[in-house]
Amino acid sequence: MNIYVGNLSYDVTEDDLRQAFEAFGQVETVNIIKDKFSGQSKGFGFVEMPSADQAKSAIEDLNGKELKGRALNINEARPKTEGGGARKPRSFGGNRGPGGGGGRGPGGGGRRY
Repeated sequence: MNIYVGNLSYDVTEDDLRQAFEAFGQVETVNIIKDKFSGQSKGFGFVEMPSADQAKSAIEDLNGKELKGRALNINEARPKTEGGGARKPRSFGGNRGPGGGGGRGPGGGGRRY
């Protein structure tokens, strides 16, 4: 079972998470998500446990518990959506007016031949 772990302190390491979850059973992988440019933790990660029973026990017991000064937010991870993210499409609302880009009016993109 893949488990989402949120509200992580930036000081928490993958070893810290592994130790917390190993108290409930075997841990396959631990992955703290980091900013690709700075390498700084984004404050959440994922733990994978092969046994669903052990994973559920860990979720129930560790959710809300403190680790390095922050109360953990833990639940079963949702599967990735197609396209890699769950972002909503942007809505610009209403009429964009002149120079709005993308259209064929003034300031618009139009086709290039």
